[in-house]
Amino acid sequence: MEGPLHLILTDVAMPGISGPDLVSRLQPRFPDTRILYMSGYTDDVIVHHGILDKGVSLLNKPLTVHELLQGVRSALGERTAV
Repeated sequence: MEGPLHLILTDVAMPGISGPDLVSRLQPRFPDTRILYMSGYTDDVIVHHGILDKGVSLLNKPLTVHELLQGVRSALGERTAV
């Protein structure tokens, strides 16, 4: 893959690999990439079990298209005009 990777949007729990594991594999190659997780689990459950650190960007499922767009815009910050 060539060029920048602006955002990784991944579920926290997936078959075969977790979202944090996926991110840890991609971040060395794309260190400036923003990360946005989504999950059907609550924030408290995820943080309590050590799956994600407190303060990471997390969307709770189910979510609407509007909530997804808001989350992406928020995660990208100033990068919305890419």
